[in-house]
Amino acid sequence: QVQLVESGGGLVQAGGSLRLSCAASGRTFGRYSMGWFRQAPGKEREFVAGIDWSGGTTHYADSVKGRFTISRDSTKNTVYLQMNSLKPEDTAVYYCAAKISRIGVGPLEYDYWGQGTQVTVSS
Repeated sequence: QVQLVESGGGLVQAGGSLRLSCAASGRTFGRYSMGWFRQAPGKEREFVAGIDWSGGTTHYADSVKGRFTISRDSTKNTVYLQMNSLKPEDTAVYYCAAKISRIGVGPLEYDYWGQGTQVTVSS
């Protein structure tokens, strides 16, 4: 069982930066690949970034490549999403999620979810 708690969301102006954190409980955190997803009002939940269990492989949605960076610190059981050059279209609730084995891009592939943190980017 893995419990996930996101933090770090907030209101930022376009061009600004935020760093999201996802703290995981459970001794088997190191076995899980982690993903960040987001969901804007009226839209489906979409993949943003993922990192495998070792931290050696990452994958990004085209819309955030070059602007967002996912990382993990297994000593702290925490995954991060550094978001730079934010745009109004990045406004959404951001969720972290965990799954066994490889990174996945579909929400249904993930077994555990956090409660989400709101990111709002003003123009």
